[in-house]
Amino acid sequence: MKTFNTQKTLRYVGFFVYSIHYRIAVTMMANEGVLFVSNTENLHQGHRARVKKAYIQHGIDHFEDHQVLELLLFYCYPRKDTKIIARQLINAFGSLHNLMEANPKDIMEKCGVSENVAVLISLTPHLAQRYLKSRWKEKTILNNAEKVGNYAKSIFVGKKYECFYLICLNTQHGLLGSEMVHEGTIDSVAIFPRNLVEICLRYNATYAILAHNHPGGSLIPSKEDVKVTEDIKKALKLIDIEVLDHIIVAGEEYFSFSKGGLL
Repeated sequence: MKTFNTQKTLRYVGFFVYSIHYRIAVTMMANEGVLFVSNTENLHQGHRARVKKAYIQHGIDHFEDHQVLELLLFYCYPRKDTKIIARQLINAFGSLHNLMEANPKDIMEKCGVSENVAVLISLTPHLAQRYLKSRWKEKTILNNAEKVGNYAKSIFVGKKYECFYLICLNTQHGLLGSEMVHEGTIDSVAIFPRNLVEICLRYNATYAILAHNHPGGSLIPSKEDVKVTEDIKKALKLIDIEVLDHIIVAGEEYFSFSKGGLL
């Protein structure tokens, strides 16, 4: 015969009654609009509010790289501490720009984050490029090397590989548009003058500017850069289009063929 354990039974009954009371209390408080938030969540919310306020009042110039990414990640992680995640992501790729220029699949595989996080991070530089392209398009006059150089820098935002662009201008040096004509190492075989002629005719351009980037960081034009420039000048001259400049972009710096006496 089993022995009836009074104390053990009372403990079970007490726990059962407590559970019922707790559920009733939670239901009543929820109906009154009361929310249960842990101290940790309170701290995260307070920190997020301060970061957002700092951005709204002062922008991100005074933010460190991990703080910029932390703010961006607020919109992927509603409750997690994104400061830790931001540091881990940047450390995994060595820098913020390396991270943002990485393929979403690489970010997912290397850091174990979701597709949403990887896409948002990699989308950022492309969004910046689209914004700059839209901003420059409105009544932009490129009538000196400085303006041309700054515009050229804007079109290479987020480009991690060498690219070649053709920039078309009207009779007043107003910007008509720009198109990428080649991606990869620049050489005379890869750049087809006929393609550039077709683009100029499509825009009804009067002047043209050439631009390409050096992702490695060097601003020194190569012999091939000079040769390609001369070949394109000759091809466009046949349809009365003058090449005004060739800009090499490396990061935040640029080199002007025209200003450097190479055109």
